Amino acid sequence: MPCSGAEYLVSAEGARREWRPQIYRKRTDTAWLFLFFLFWTGSVFIMGYSVVAGAAGRLLFGYDSFGNVCGKKNSPVEGAPLSGQDMTLKKHVFFMNSCNLEVKGVRLDRTALCVSHCPEEQLDSLEEVQLFANTSGSFLCVYSLNSFNYTHSPNADSLCPRLPVPPSKSFPLFNRCIPQTPECYSLFASVLINDVDTLHRILSGIMSGRDTVLGLCVLALALSLAMMFTFRFATTLLVHIFISLIILGLLFVCGVLWWLYYDYTNDLSIELDTERENMKCVLGFAIVSTGITAVLLVLIFVLRKRIKLTVELFQITNKAISSTPFLLFQPLWTFAILIFFWVLWVAVLLSLGTAGTAQVMEGGQVEYKPLSGIRYMWWYHLIGLIWTSEFILACQQMTVAGAVVTRYFNRSQSDPPDHPILSSLSILFFYHQGTVVKGSFLIPVVRIPRIIVMYMHNALKQQNAYTTTAINGTDFCTSAKDAVKILSKNSSHLTSINCFGDFIIFLGKVLVVCFTVFGGLMAFNYNRAFQVWAVPLLLVAFFAYLVAHSFLSVFETVLDALFLCFTVDLETNDGSSEKPYFMDQEFLSFVKGSNKLNNVRARQRKDSLRTEEGTELQAVVR
Repeated sequence: MPCSGAEYLVSAEGARREWRPQIYRKRTDTAWLFLFFLFWTGSVFIMGYSVVAGAAGRLLFGYDSFGNVCGKKNSPVEGAPLSGQDMTLKKHVFFMNSCNLEVKGVRLDRTALCVSHCPEEQLDSLEEVQLFANTSGSFLCVYSLNSFNYTHSPNADSLCPRLPVPPSKSFPLFNRCIPQTPECYSLFASVLINDVDTLHRILSGIMSGRDTVLGLCVLALALSLAMMFTFRFATTLLVHIFISLIILGLLFVCGVLWWLYYDYTNDLSIELDTERENMKCVLGFAIVSTGITAVLLVLIFVLRKRIKLTVELFQITNKAISSTPFLLFQPLWTFAILIFFWVLWVAVLLSLGTAGTAQVMEGGQVEYKPLSGIRYMWWYHLIGLIWTSEFILACQQMTVAGAVVTRYFNRSQSDPPDHPILSSLSILFFYHQGTVVKGSFLIPVVRIPRIIVMYMHNALKQQNAYTTTAINGTDFCTSAKDAVKILSKNSSHLTSINCFGDFIIFLGKVLVVCFTVFGGLMAFNYNRAFQVWAVPLLLVAFFAYLVAHSFLSVFETVLDALFLCFTVDLETNDGSSEKPYFMDQEFLSFVKGSNKLNNVRARQRKDSLRTEEGTELQAVVR
């Protein structure tokens, strides 16, 4: 549904659209709201299907060779006599032949059991295996063999682990008992980890690092609050310190990534798929971060002279926020909704990754065959993550923009409107949810290919389209067109000041992501042999950006809304007694001051064209 064909309300002269703040209101972009409803109907179907067909517990807790999930009570699998056991107290996966794993055909020949404890000391005989079972309650032989018969059964050699049993230690990856003897560790890792497909290595990386991911999200929240404090009390010195931290953070993260890649390439012990995949991802991260850093440093250098005016603009923005202080609390409920949605999304992802049917193999062992076609649902699920997250954030932006519009276009400053935030929320849900749905879909599609170079251009369209909807009640595409048209009429230096303000806020988001990613690099790198941490790190970076965006977009939205309201004010009023401006004296003084500075710079540029003698340069005539 392209941005065309929208109906225009025209003025009496019929020459141009009439801006009518808070007068015209109708439901906008209802077709997109219906499309979003259909999309979420599909998402609910995927959720239900993943819960029925998936088994996230197998990934969370690990499972044995007989269809039992460790750490819980299991249902029996038909044809597998050792399935359906109560493993509530047996939370670790033990491989009977961890030092002698072999690949037969296309299947790894292994027997895994659920045990209560991993053997921490080497067991050299069946008597020691029996003693370990009796003292710890951890039975290392097949469930059908009683511990009393470990030393008497003629089949004990095939039903018990091959001797000697190496000391092992529990590891978060599927809660496995990992052998600690160097030669066993190397063989176990190279055979077992490489046998696991890429998807399960990624999912296991997410789950084994789930505590780290949660901690990094809390770090992103703390950094976002610090950024809000910085912008709330912005001064020229604070902004200079902030930009210095950005430059150091970007350079530091790039340096750490290149150092990690160098460390990987010089590690001669790399023989696991997980390590090779991590090395490739580190190289990709290093290249991308270096490119982003170069672009941002150039932009900072080019726009550095506009800092003073930007600080003044932030002070005006903070005055608008002070008049409606509850605007600063909007990111809290946005953050709570985002966290709930992300937890639900990850849970469905895990269920999709473990969806499969049980198949009984030789000897009563059970394997799970992935369901054909279910993994294609991941792309649908990924689109849902981006679209829904943007929708939640866009609802906040629309609410903030509506509150700013209500405050700005109020003639009686001594009698401010009651409950502007609640009023904006009600207008959003009754009239403009479709516009938010459409914007949250189209804006990421446009932004993703041009995330850095064209960021300021896209930011100008984004919140201003929502602000225009809050003013005129028009649909998304019409609002975007009107915003671009009216902003193009204003002086370019004011536009650039506003854009630089948006750019400074964007740098605040980058700073949050930089420090969060650095924390992730340090935390994930400790388990790099068994953990594919590239995807968890990407999720952390994505979540950190959204958290920072949910908090800092309050300033971004207020700033852009004020600027658009100002341009509409100039468009519809002339400052006379019949048509006075809505803007307050401080905003008007800022505009006059910036115009004076712009005129001085224009004269300086004109004087630079003169020679030292004061005569203007003339064209050469031949």
